[in-house]
Amino acid sequence: MNQFSLTLSRGIARVTGAALGPYQSAVIRIGFAGTWLLFLLREFPHRQELYGPSGPWGWNLARQLTDDNHAFTALLWSDGRLWFEVCYALALLAAASLALGWRTRTSSLLFMVGVLSLQNRSVFVGDGGDNVLHLMSIYLVFTRCGQVWSLDARRAAREAAARARGERVAADRVGPVLWAVLGLALGAATLTGRFDNGRVIPVLLWTAWAGLGLWWAAGRRAASREPRVLLDVVANILHNGALVVIMAEACLIYATAGWYKVQGSRWQDGTAVYYPLHLDYFSPWPALADLMSSSGTIMMIVAYGTVMVQVAFPFSLFNRRVKNVLLVMMMAEHAVIAVVLGLPFFSLAMIAADSVFLPTSFLRRLGDLAARARGRLARRAVPAPRSAEEGTPDHVGFTA
Repeated sequence: MNQFSLTLSRGIARVTGAALGPYQSAVIRIGFAGTWLLFLLREFPHRQELYGPSGPWGWNLARQLTDDNHAFTALLWSDGRLWFEVCYALALLAAASLALGWRTRTSSLLFMVGVLSLQNRSVFVGDGGDNVLHLMSIYLVFTRCGQVWSLDARRAAREAAARARGERVAADRVGPVLWAVLGLALGAATLTGRFDNGRVIPVLLWTAWAGLGLWWAAGRRAASREPRVLLDVVANILHNGALVVIMAEACLIYATAGWYKVQGSRWQDGTAVYYPLHLDYFSPWPALADLMSSSGTIMMIVAYGTVMVQVAFPFSLFNRRVKNVLLVMMMAEHAVIAVVLGLPFFSLAMIAADSVFLPTSFLRRLGDLAARARGRLARRAVPAPRSAEEGTPDHVGFTA
């Protein structure tokens, strides 16, 4: 009994004492935000036809649908072209700021609003990866995904170094301004009845806004640390719970996909992969598709291998080595799908979801390699100062 109590207390301390998986949460933040950003940029010339007033799914049809399913979308607050352009631009900026990790808590909220607004405006636009992105944009709101590899982390490190040197750190002015602007926007939307169709998202936005205000107020109180410690514990619990949900979601996707494939006759006889390769819509490289489909044995191996990997992956989490092998195989499979079937954003979304299972040691080495590569590029971009013999004083040079 004592051993059980000790184990339980250690587990509670671990869950409440720190936000676990900082590198994994950073990877999925960059992955999903980058995927959405690339998609919006790729479809920028066609944005009016996909989500705007010029699309076949008209404003009235979308309004009728959201009245029935109560889906949230800010694009239906007005049918004007200017309002659509503003929302699309804000979605781009939110995705970019979240990928860079600038004001991550606020950026994650705006990122969720942008994803839901565009996807719920035109529900028939997407290739499967949009469903994953739709769910993950909500889960990311609950994570502390800016602990590493973000501008927030760099700013926090600089402030900590300044405090260690005994220097005075300037008060944060951007955060309170963003909080006030978002509060005014939420208040205006609520008072004008813009949130009538949505039920969950308005409550989530108001709760997050109030939480950000409490966080800032607790940080301002230097006399007592208890409120900040309590908020830290709540934030850690939400983060760790959201990370578990993200992992469970990824396992559920592969498990259901694999079991449904098992029941299909085309997957049973190994010909399921052959037919998409000969559809014009999924053949950006016809010669490559023909080369792959020329061998029936290869098609059968790919079909059977896909089913076995997807069904086995949730069970492989109990063995780290097997999990890593299957993870590499699934990421490679999505990379092939991106090239051969012409579904890059679906593959990027799935690879981003798979990244939550990557080992921390691998991610740290990857971060170190990226840091060294960035350092080498920075040194090459800055020319060395000329010596005094060349007519330039030695102390003249470039500073960061």
